[in-house]
Formats: sequence, C-alpha cells, structure tokens
Amino acid sequence: VQLQASGGGLVQAGGSLRLSCTASGRTFNHGVMGWFRQAPGQEREFVAAISRSGLDRRYADSVKGRFTISRENAKNSVYLQMNSLKPEDTAVYYCAADRNYGFPVDEFDYWGQGTLVTVSS
Repeated sequence: VQLQASGGGLVQAGGSLRLSCTASGRTFNHGVMGWFRQAPGQEREFVAAISRSGLDRRYADSVKGRFTISRENAKNSVYLQMNSLKPEDTAVYYCAADRNYGFPVDEFDYWGQGTLVTVSS
C-alpha cells in the first residue's frame, strides 16, 4: 500500500488548509486512516484518525474543534480540514493507514511521505 499526501502550503494564522491522502495498492482494505505531524526538532505526534466506517473519529486535544478528519472509501482517500490555523501547527503532516477497521491502533502499518504546512504569524 502506498500513501500520497498533498495539500500543504503556506498560510497565515487564522487561515485554513485541506490536506488529502490517497492510498493505492490492491491490498488496501480501507482500515483506519490517520494523520500525524512532526515539527522541526520535535517528535512525531498524533493529530487525528478515523475508522473504516467513518463513525469513530479521534483527535489530539490540540486540534479539537479546529480540525476535521473525513474519508471517502470509494476514492481510497482521507482528508484533514484544518481551520483557525496557528503558528504552532507548522509541521510536516503525514498520513497513515492500518489494516484494523477500528480502534485501538498500536502502530499504523503504512505511512506516506509528508506534506509541509507552514503557518505564519
């Protein structure tokens, strides 16, 4: 399974961006998909994840109420709508996928290359 993320860029504080990630490969089973981020000099951290059905969504406390994760299984895609962006949201964002249909997920099975989000103050 290969994951391709896109949609990053430069935005002013208070602005919005929408990240997309598409999975390819015959073995992809539309399991849990998620987003992580890594800021310069920091460890990678969880941002959001969504179950196969889309009914169960999890968020990091730092993004609750500002970010929304969604998915379209027919398009093998997951999205991250990011609103009210802050400079501290600046990071490389990675999408990930797992073979489990629901939570918990200990370690995601597949990872994509990141997309850079820069929020200026």
